[in-house]
Amino acid sequence: MRKSPVLLDRRAFILSTVAAAALAESKVNVGAHLWVFAAKQPGYDPTPVLDQVFGEIGQAGVDGIELMHFALLHEGAVERIKDLSSRNRLPVIGSSWSANLWDRTRHADALAEVQTVVERLHAVGGRTLGISVGDARRKKSEAEFDAQADALRRIMKLCAGHGVVPNLHNPVYEVRDGEHDLNGTLARIPEIKLGPDLGWLFRAGIDPVDFIRRRGRQVVFAHLRNEKADGKWPEDLTEGVIDYAAISKALHAVDLQGDLMIELAHEPTFQPTRPLGESFRLSRDYVRRVMNY
Repeated sequence: MRKSPVLLDRRAFILSTVAAAALAESKVNVGAHLWVFAAKQPGYDPTPVLDQVFGEIGQAGVDGIELMHFALLHEGAVERIKDLSSRNRLPVIGSSWSANLWDRTRHADALAEVQTVVERLHAVGGRTLGISVGDARRKKSEAEFDAQADALRRIMKLCAGHGVVPNLHNPVYEVRDGEHDLNGTLARIPEIKLGPDLGWLFRAGIDPVDFIRRRGRQVVFAHLRNEKADGKWPEDLTEGVIDYAAISKALHAVDLQGDLMIELAHEPTFQPTRPLGESFRLSRDYVRRVMNY
């Protein structure tokens, strides 16, 4: 029986719509973390310069912004951030957050704070939470890893209720000593998602490409920063010795489904030669050209 053109057209429309939706869902967003602005503020709280942050990053051609949790803790934060996001056409993708989760005596305060952060992050449209679990400045004990995992499970449940995806962010302490800290967490919560900082991996002596090959199926988020041959941070992502072309091949090989976040960092005495927004724009162009994202 010959099918009518109407039915064929309808089927083609449905298939094309499904394909378009799948493509949209698989898009890798390239955003910017605001650390380089916050680094100059007391207590690393970017709140006093949020207007500058959204204005400059909003002109850099990125897909969105990652906050630091301090910006979400102030009274009126949700309304202000939503207004800045709307006026600058810069969606909030997520926020970073840190606490000493290995210390069970601090759980009550940490969990109360992260509840506020997640609720407000959801309210401003964010959907990712990058978690740093805290540096004990030594190898953590098995009991401390147990405490860390208990807190993370509770945070994962909280995030699930607000449409937020938590991921483990790795400062150097989490991946030094053969990834001791990270392995301690994954032994207890093997399903948790990862959000590595590729620059911190490099600084810790971990090859980012090898890390992605080994753990890439769990990676849903990554920070992009570069490092010069002398071990110092460059002005933007285009300078440095980290092989982002090889990193790109590794990310594409594991079919990254998530977000890449440009995170610029400068040495304390460094004086920028251009507006920070321009450095983000140059970095965004670099990611497009070198990493094909």
